[in-house]
Amino acid sequence: MEGTMDREKFIKMMAEAKLYDLTQDCSIFTPPFPGDKALEVHFFKRVTGAFGGGAGANGQILNWSNTVGTHLVGETAYHSGGRAIADIPLKALSGVGVVADISEMVEDYSIYTPEMIEKVVDVKEGDVLIINTGYNRYSWDRPDVVNPKAQGGVESKEFGFLVRHPGPSPEFFQWVMDKKLKWVGVDCGTIEHPMNTPIRRLHENEFKKAEAKLKEKYGKTWDEMYPQDWYYEMTHVIMPKNHVLFVESIVGQVNELKNQRAWITCQPIPYMEVETAWARVAAYQAPEWMPEDEFFAEMEKAGMVDMTVPFSVQSPQWANYEPLSVKYFKRVGGAHYGMARNGSICNASIHLATHMDGEKHFYPNGRSIGQTPLEEWVGPGVVADISHLVSNSSVYTPAMIESVVDVHEGDILVIKTGWYKFGWKSPDSDEFRYMIKHPGPSPDFAEWAAEKKIKWIGVDCVAADHPMNTIQRIWHPKTFAEANEKLKRDFGKDWDEMYPLDQYYQDMHLNLFPKKIVHAENLGLDLADLPSGRYYIGCFVQKGMEIESMWGRFVAFKEG
Repeated sequence: MEGTMDREKFIKMMAEAKLYDLTQDCSIFTPPFPGDKALEVHFFKRVTGAFGGGAGANGQILNWSNTVGTHLVGETAYHSGGRAIADIPLKALSGVGVVADISEMVEDYSIYTPEMIEKVVDVKEGDVLIINTGYNRYSWDRPDVVNPKAQGGVESKEFGFLVRHPGPSPEFFQWVMDKKLKWVGVDCGTIEHPMNTPIRRLHENEFKKAEAKLKEKYGKTWDEMYPQDWYYEMTHVIMPKNHVLFVESIVGQVNELKNQRAWITCQPIPYMEVETAWARVAAYQAPEWMPEDEFFAEMEKAGMVDMTVPFSVQSPQWANYEPLSVKYFKRVGGAHYGMARNGSICNASIHLATHMDGEKHFYPNGRSIGQTPLEEWVGPGVVADISHLVSNSSVYTPAMIESVVDVHEGDILVIKTGWYKFGWKSPDSDEFRYMIKHPGPSPDFAEWAAEKKIKWIGVDCVAADHPMNTIQRIWHPKTFAEANEKLKRDFGKDWDEMYPLDQYYQDMHLNLFPKKIVHAENLGLDLADLPSGRYYIGCFVQKGMEIESMWGRFVAFKEG
């Protein structure tokens, strides 16, 4: 029944629930789908200077296909009329589900069926379904699979994960639609049988082995089992029109959930133009003190408030950073019988759209995004709406935060200045005001955050620092003069008196990152509807192992 749980009990429930990270390590060493672009990382900025961008921070440009690491396959990967990933509601990507362990029933090239899945778990209508084939053992970040008969005494993990894994039977896809499953995930490189993808022609010897096994078991050739016209119609027209979604390369702690139910969420980067998206996948099970059915009921009716601005080639970047560009390098229409997907290569620096600044962005000895456990990205927190207390270039203080919300030790802190409304995808968009005139923290703010042991900070503007404590002061002297006059009126001090350069340049970065207090920037979207208060807050960033900062999905949870 709605309204049976108050806010504090709801936050306690989520904070004490068992949390599982089901995400593969995303690295320059993570193999993409065969033929796609592996992740490439270029430091175009360093704190002391680097080729391409100069000095100021450790800034990276990434070049990648989104099939590297755990990812959501969007409808437009198959069908150009499908929904953009940014338009898929979070509720459609989250829900009660089950992990079906069929690892004892499958082997190289084999076919799994709905009957196999229902033999080990009860799949309910509307579930999230994750299929554990056991092939996550071939993920690049797993220990070697020892085989004395293999070259070097170990099996080829890349072939196992991407080329030889099992795939679904012809009736599987209709079963998924009949069951109205929210999404289906697999612990290997693709939801499809690899021999129903371009891998069939890329690795002809592997196809011969797969077809021989099929003939032996079913007495059919591959094209008799999977008629190509039928297969194309099913995967590229019928399924996308029915909003069938797939999540691939699920790894992490997936083996800890074999044949168990959980509340499972896929949190993709909300691309507007890109067909497949990096995603963080997590599962929650009931805390020890709560029955499973009650936990699931509360999670199903819980509110999920998306604070992530859709990510586009139009998203403005910070200062001299690289914006997002997208190049479609493969299309369905160019593939044999259309049996492939639309695929793109993305190129961008990380400091645009909604993202988390990681420790290494300014503190080289810190942890990368992927080295930071998921537990540190989620937890109890607050939204502090101080929009009525700030204006152009103004300074906010700990006292302002504490005047609108009770901040507990160890909280996540989201600061709502109201500047989200000046962001690029807004009727009130004002890019110069958003980038150069947003408010920023007082000199005592970082020390206060450290004393409070804040887990991380989020802001609804382009930077957590006051823009006049960044390079923008030099680039925009007129705005600095205006900000300085305002500071004198409000605090009775000149800028350099209040913020000595050697102590407060990039204050929130240089003074807090060594203390493992990082921050998210460019929050917005439904943050507009959130009042000050306590919430369970989640930052679901891709698990980038060499990456200093990262895009993700930022969500506030509240009771239903």
